Amino acid sequence: MMAKSVKTPPSPKAGTARLPNVGAGELQTLLDYVRYAVSCFQAAELVFAHGTTDPVAEAAFLVGEALHLRPEQFESFATARVTAAEGKTILDLIEARVTTRKPAAYLVNKIYMRGLPFYVDERVIVPRSFIGELLASHFGGSESEGTSLIDDPFAVENVLDLCTGSGCLAILASRHFPDAAIDAVDISKDALGVAARNVSDYGLEDRISLHQGDLFAPIKGRRYDLIITNPPYVDAEGMAALPAECHAEPKLAFDGGADGIDIIRRILAQARGHLTAEGGLLCEVGRDRPQIEAAYPDLPLLWLDTEDSEGEVFWITAADLG
Repeated sequence: MMAKSVKTPPSPKAGTARLPNVGAGELQTLLDYVRYAVSCFQAAELVFAHGTTDPVAEAAFLVGEALHLRPEQFESFATARVTAAEGKTILDLIEARVTTRKPAAYLVNKIYMRGLPFYVDERVIVPRSFIGELLASHFGGSESEGTSLIDDPFAVENVLDLCTGSGCLAILASRHFPDAAIDAVDISKDALGVAARNVSDYGLEDRISLHQGDLFAPIKGRRYDLIITNPPYVDAEGMAALPAECHAEPKLAFDGGADGIDIIRRILAQARGHLTAEGGLLCEVGRDRPQIEAAYPDLPLLWLDTEDSEGEVFWITAADLG
C-alpha cells in the first residue's frame, strides 16, 4: 500500500521539535487533548498520509487509541473527562508523534481500513489504499450503484493480492468475495510476518495463503478471477522528496524506479497469463497515470475514482490485456 508521490520538501528532522508545557488540570476532556494535539502537529508541520489526512483526524485517532476507543465511539465520549494516567499516555503519544516523526499507526501498532482494525509495525508500509473502497463500490457489493465490474461477488473463486504488505487488502477481499480462496504475495519476509498476524487475527488461515517471492513467481501457473495490487510506484523525484514520516517505512515498498512504473510494467506484462478468461486486474498507481498512458497508449484502461482520489487506480480485463 503505497504513499502518493510527494513533491514537497521533507519535514523537519526527527527530534527537532518539542511540545509546549501543559499545567496540571489544563486539559480535561477528550476534545481538549485533540485541540492541543492539533496545535502541536501544526506547529511541527507534520505530514499526514498514513491512514489520516489531516491533523484533526490524526489527533482524534491517537486520543481514541490511547483510551481504547474505536473511531465510531469517539463522538460519544468527546466531552468526557480524562484521568491523570490517561492524560499522560495521550501526551506521551503526542510527543512521540512530533519528536520522532513516525506515522501514528506505528506508535499504536494499528490502522483502520474500511472500519476494520489491522496490526502494523515498521516491517510494513502503513496501508492507505483506495482499493478497499473500490471493492465495495465497483464489485457487486452493497455500495455498488450500477457500476459493477464483477456483478456477482459469490462467483469469484480465486483472488490474487500482489505486494500484499500487511495483508489488509487480502482480508478485505476475503470479506467481499465470501467463496474465494486468496493468494497473497510479497517479496518481503518481514512484511509477510505482519500479514500472517493479521490473517490469524481474523481467523482466515484456511482461506488466505501467504507466499514470499517476486510478483507472480511464487504462484507459477495459477489463474485468478481477480488480481488486486498496490505495488511500489514512487518515482525517483518523489523518492528524493519523501517526508520524514515516510522514511520510517520500508523503502522497498515505495521505490517504483526512475519513472515510478517499473513494477507496474512487469505486472501488465505478466497478468494476462494469470487471469481466467473473464478475470481482470485492479491496480493502484498513485499519480503515475500520465506515465502509464504514455507508455501504453493503446491499452484500454478504465480509470476509477474514489471519495478521496481521481484516476489513481485502473481496471483492465483479461481480454483487453490480450
